[in-house]
Amino acid sequence: MIQFPYGISDFQRIRSQGMLYLDRTAHIPAIEAAGDQLVFLRPRRFGKSLLLSTLANYYDRHTADEFPALFGDLAIGKNPTAEHNQYLILRWDFSKVSAQGDLAAITGNLFRHLNECIKGFAQKYQAILQFPITVYPEDALASFDSLTNSVKNSGHTLYLLIDEYDNFANEILTSDPHDRVRYHDLLEGEGVLKTLFKVIKASASESKISRVFITGVSPVVLSDMTSGYNVATSIYLDEDFNALCGIPEVELQGLVQQIMHGHGLAETHVTEVMETLRRFYNGYRFCKDLTQATVYNPTLCFYALRHYQKKAQLPDQMLDGNLAMDAGRIRYIANLPVGAAVIDQILDETRTTPLRQLETRFGVEQLQRVQHDPSYMLSLLYFFGVLTIADVDGMGRLVLAIPNLVIRGLYVEQLKEQTLPRFEDQQTAQHLAEDFYQTADLQPVVEFVENKYFAVFSNRDYRWSNELTVKTAFMTLLFNDLYYIMDSEAVIQRRYSDLLMIIRPNMRRFPLLKDIVLEFKYVSLADAKLTAEQVRNQSRETLAALPVVQAAMQAALTQLRDYRQALETKYQQPERLHCLAVVALGFERVLWEAC
Repeated sequence: MIQFPYGISDFQRIRSQGMLYLDRTAHIPAIEAAGDQLVFLRPRRFGKSLLLSTLANYYDRHTADEFPALFGDLAIGKNPTAEHNQYLILRWDFSKVSAQGDLAAITGNLFRHLNECIKGFAQKYQAILQFPITVYPEDALASFDSLTNSVKNSGHTLYLLIDEYDNFANEILTSDPHDRVRYHDLLEGEGVLKTLFKVIKASASESKISRVFITGVSPVVLSDMTSGYNVATSIYLDEDFNALCGIPEVELQGLVQQIMHGHGLAETHVTEVMETLRRFYNGYRFCKDLTQATVYNPTLCFYALRHYQKKAQLPDQMLDGNLAMDAGRIRYIANLPVGAAVIDQILDETRTTPLRQLETRFGVEQLQRVQHDPSYMLSLLYFFGVLTIADVDGMGRLVLAIPNLVIRGLYVEQLKEQTLPRFEDQQTAQHLAEDFYQTADLQPVVEFVENKYFAVFSNRDYRWSNELTVKTAFMTLLFNDLYYIMDSEAVIQRRYSDLLMIIRPNMRRFPLLKDIVLEFKYVSLADAKLTAEQVRNQSRETLAALPVVQAAMQAALTQLRDYRQALETKYQQPERLHCLAVVALGFERVLWEAC
């Protein structure tokens, strides 16, 4: 049975206890060659802390005797570099530093963390350090200077590893987009964080530090530290390190096959499970080289596979709670002055979201641009892991897209919260959607959309066609990744359906659920030659008889008949499949027919 290291980032513990370790040590020579001071950015829960733990154990003089046990069967153990076990290791983890309080409180939190790490370092290496390390309770920068002097004067070299370098600064930035004062005080002028990195830079230039490896989520803080720390090499968009964190599909499939074998399940189950994992967890690319395969989020994969190994089925809830806080990143953007329009653009799958380049300067001086410039918002969403590089267009621009269904669900939930701010309306919407999944009767949903949604959606700053606006209203109301694999603009026989709701394989055991395809058409009031008031005052039967409405309805029904044949062949359950044509007449009324 595989022991998944879910939530564990201690390399030594993983290896000594026989847990699963996906070998990334073949990248170590390239990391060494990339530079002495490196910055590597990845979204949350992508394995950055485990990477640092791996490097710490590989380079630490303290673990030299354990090298064969820890690395012997790994790629780097078979061909180690000359630098293995040559350094004293100092690790800082800024995710442990609270961002609460004013500048003095944050500085105190940071200094306490640095001093505790320095104390641990002194205890660990006391046998080989010839000079004592003095810890200054009120001045961790002086403590750090004492440490580097001790290491150098004792004839050793230091490797500094910093995890989540931007964590508490990002928390300040995203918790209140208007709170520029605390952020400015941290990073500008002689701000404590900028001063800390100036000390690191000076120590490296004086050969007190030999190597530095920094991980984080975004380049926000780096932008404001440039003058204080302008010597680091950024490797986060380097194609050589695209898969340094994350799981390639071939590796994930091997794990699924191993679990299937343990349960005595047929190979057909591998295909089924991989298809679900692919739709929910795959899609991340961290470079412009499109020949590099996309990778899966490792935390989500371990969450799902651990559940499958125990229960012989994937979890009902595919979003692990560890990543639910990413919704806050989307909310941060959505609440900016033009953020709602950016979210709308992202959800429009018929249009690309191109960028000339990822913005990397998010400093204090650019905060206003972050709040008003879509390119800054899109870049920040990329670094947060809720957009990814999907393509490069004919002009060499990056095309960003939502990576998978788990992340799409976060966007849809944010849109629903903005559209239906009242809890009572959200509850009503949920009950209506759940009834629809079982009956395929769209009428109650239609009436709710007419009464609650259209007033909001018609006033939003959409840059879409009206048909897409209507589709988005229904998708927001009906989206449910607990029961369905939901696709907007899904390809069926080389044609695109507007909204495809296919029951997840592990949910097909519930007979009341329906497979559903919806095709949307839009008829403007001008084309209908009616005013909004006239449309509202006429019966559905009268509106359905309008020639322009009939033409739109027949076009949708014709498309659905083609889709039905293909889907019945694929899923072999025609009795569960319901195809619905939906025609919106302005933003006033909705008509529908079953195919």
